Amino acid sequence: MEKPYFYQIRVEGVITERWSDWFDGLAIRNEPNGETVLAGWIPDQAALFGLLGRIQALNLPLVSVSRRVDQPLF
Repeated sequence: MEKPYFYQIRVEGVITERWSDWFDGLAIRNEPNGETVLAGWIPDQAALFGLLGRIQALNLPLVSVSRRVDQPLF
């Protein structure tokens, strides 16, 4: 059984906060450089790949995916 991990997913483009439910409640932060960071606890690899599929469906270029040991603050 996998345990949940805190992830930060960075994409090119702007995602507004109204998309939070579609991204399973992840926090959304838009950066001044035009990138967006999605952050939060993801329960397992299947959920992570589901979120990455949603990013692909929106045609947003993926910049990075980071699994964090600690929960960083925005």
